[in-house]
Amino acid sequence: MAYVITQPCIDVKDKSCVDVCPVSCIYLEDDGLDRKLYIHPDECIDCGACEPECPVSAIFEQSAVPGEWQEFIELDRRWNTGDDADKNAVRARINEMQPPAA
Repeated sequence: MAYVITQPCIDVKDKSCVDVCPVSCIYLEDDGLDRKLYIHPDECIDCGACEPECPVSAIFEQSAVPGEWQEFIELDRRWNTGDDADKNAVRARINEMQPPAA
């Protein structure tokens, strides 16, 4: 069971979690397209080091993701294991969920 980054990370993108991850499984394409970070579900070793480092409490063990953010389990998986079309679909869904600030 992997950890998941949920909605509070959108537009925050604090990389404290990246700094403590022992297996470098937290990703962000720094091209301006991504509005949040993503944990690769197959690379995460469930160590939990990232969770307390998140300043907005956006990281949860998959089994503990609050009901309103369950969709982020699939979004993290799809962004990390899909192709460019999947990443773009995830980005579009993030924009639907929380429209970018004007």
